[in-house]
Amino acid sequence: MITLSPYMTGIRQGQQMMFADFQTGGPMWTGEGPREVRHAIRFDAPFLQTPAVLVGISLWDSDRRTNLRADLTAENITPEGFDVVFRTWGDTRLARIRADWTAIGAVRDENDWLLD
Repeated sequence: MITLSPYMTGIRQGQQMMFADFQTGGPMWTGEGPREVRHAIRFDAPFLQTPAVLVGISLWDSDRRTNLRADLTAENITPEGFDVVFRTWGDTRLARIRADWTAIGAVRDENDWLLD
């Protein structure tokens, strides 16, 4: 559980095009077996503590002749950012994947006193 009080709650959101391998003949479109794509996301301002991060697929473009296998997750979450990671395996052929993300956590109030 993340307790936010007495802090202000900050919400940051974004999108990340994970890949568009049909355009380049990349491994998600032409490969088989385990494959992974990873992108580092950096927040425009850090949270006070490690935030809760939610990720979801907002664009899914796949070959209808193969099985759909997908694992989308947030890893290495810190107050400064995280890695959004997409994995697939087997004979899955994916043309494009876009991920949306939301980070929720405690942020500093501009009226907070900073003591050194």
